[in-house]
Amino acid sequence: MTVTLLAHTSEPEKLIAGAAKLCYSSSDAETLLDGLTPEKTEKFIDMLAEIGHESPIEHAYFTFSVSGISRAALAQFTRHRIASFSVQSQRYVKKDGFDYIVPPEISKIPEALDIFYESMEQARVNYEKLSEILKNKYKKEKTENGMDEAAASVYAEKKAIEDARFVLPNACDTKLVVTMNARSLMNFFNLRCCERAQWEIRAVADEMLRLCKEVAPHLFKNAGPSCVRGKCSEGAKSCGKMLEIREKYSKM
Repeated sequence: MTVTLLAHTSEPEKLIAGAAKLCYSSSDAETLLDGLTPEKTEKFIDMLAEIGHESPIEHAYFTFSVSGISRAALAQFTRHRIASFSVQSQRYVKKDGFDYIVPPEISKIPEALDIFYESMEQARVNYEKLSEILKNKYKKEKTENGMDEAAASVYAEKKAIEDARFVLPNACDTKLVVTMNARSLMNFFNLRCCERAQWEIRAVADEMLRLCKEVAPHLFKNAGPSCVRGKCSEGAKSCGKMLEIREKYSKM
């Protein structure tokens, strides 16, 4: 898994503080930004967190590249609807010899790992066979209708993998670019950094949070699962490791 922060709002904390200050001032935004020192910026960020005024946080955006995650993790990622996603298409990108993600618990058991590898290899073989069968069908149809062989071959391959992809497993690797505003990121971290989140999406969330803290440390200082800021939101389903979790995110 690789996570890269591709782009972000310039001086995100200062912009958020300026937007918040505008709500309580008759001055224009440019003037308010000019007067914001790092100390004043931090005070406004703290005030927003204290009073729960979260809308100014939406003005800051962060764009990430994420690769080497499974389609299973992608399904969880895209449940966060206040975000923009661009995902590698299995319809247009052929996945011969695809990479895949092995769940850690499966990798610990040799017998289970053998079954997993066998399943991945069978999926690969079936995908390639289906692709070839469908490609031959479409190519034949197009050449019989007058299309030249080279063009028919290109068309047939693209059309073939559209249906062949249905045998690809959830473990199949994918990559995406995702953009979220800071408020949506806070919610994402709250849910996906939690110990009860699925291990893969939690690893992605932790790395995204680490990168965010490098750019806007004060804004994201208390980001993470709910237990970082107070009571665990999971109730009876709590992992019971509050102190350990708090220490982990305080050091991030």
